[in-house]
Order: sequence, then C-alpha cells, then structure tokens
Amino acid sequence: MRRLLIPLATAALLLGAAQPAAPPSYPVKLIKVGDLKSQLDGGAKIAIYDVRTADAYADMHIKDARNLPLREVDARAPKDVPKQGRVVLY
Repeated sequence: MRRLLIPLATAALLLGAAQPAAPPSYPVKLIKVGDLKSQLDGGAKIAIYDVRTADAYADMHIKDARNLPLREVDARAPKDVPKQGRVVLY
C-alpha cells in the first residue's frame, strides 16, 4: 500500500503545482480551417507558418506554408515573420 501512496502523492503535488501558460502579450485570433481556406481561395494575402517539425512539414503541409518549428519561433519570428498583414501559425 505504501509503495502505491508515495508515487500518487508525488504526482498529485507535481500536477497541482503546475501553472497554466500566460496569455500572449499581443492580439491572437483563432481561425477555422474552412475560413482560412475560403480566404486563401479568395486571394487573401496571408503568411502561413507550419510550426511542426521539419519532417512533419516535409510529409505534408498547407500550400505555400513555410516551416517554422515551434521550438524556433522565439528566435526566428522577429526576422522571419512579417510585422504587417495577417499571419497564421498551425
């Protein structure tokens, strides 16, 4: 019984202490896939970035999307992501 209680108590303490991520300090809007497709089909200029790994991007991605792995967003976004216009990360 004791062998079971210690790991459970440890897990409860660790999970209970976890804090949710803070919201970003810039405006973020969510878009549905169908709405994005409609806008792209209508000729909207939208910079699209795939934040998955390079391998996942190579397997399949949205047409004209660029790869920007999530782990590299902080370092690369200031120079790679346009500061004007619409940007979608998926």
